[in-house]
Amino acid sequence: MKQRARAFAEKAHAGQKRKSSDAPYITHPIRVAERLESAGYSEELVCAGYLHDVVEDTPYEMEDIETEFGPSITRLVAAHTEDKSKSWQERKQHTIDTVKYAEKEVKYLIVADKLDNLLSMEQEYQLQGDALWNKFNAGFDEQKWYNGSVAANMAVGLDDDEVPAYFYEFADVVKRMFGGEG
Repeated sequence: MKQRARAFAEKAHAGQKRKSSDAPYITHPIRVAERLESAGYSEELVCAGYLHDVVEDTPYEMEDIETEFGPSITRLVAAHTEDKSKSWQERKQHTIDTVKYAEKEVKYLIVADKLDNLLSMEQEYQLQGDALWNKFNAGFDEQKWYNGSVAANMAVGLDDDEVPAYFYEFADVVKRMFGGEG
């Protein structure tokens, strides 16, 4: 099923590029899925890693995900899909609230996604400097608030042994990029 999810994501994101670079978009969901797989998570969660941006950023609908991959994967993807009709601030507040209160699998997916985004952002910042912020819907201060808020809320409700190493990595990258936790 993981191979099917990857192939579906590759088809859906064909021709798309990352916002801050010329890298093919598919590199992002592949890295998210690989992070989830290396952390030892379920096949469903790894598939959701491949598919997490399909509904948000391509013509495919949640029904397409459900038809191809069933309700369990669809539920994970849906929990992480932003409503693009809302403002940037509303969408990001929803993600912060979701990461704070969601079940652990949804938290794992969101933070794996946000970590990969922030690592890419950090890499591009080293190349572009402050010009990078012009490529996003929100500048440095908003990005600091958002990523710091995700870091502050990602482990809420988890026992220490349920917090994966990449959560700590995310907190470290937030500190490197923004000089604190929001």
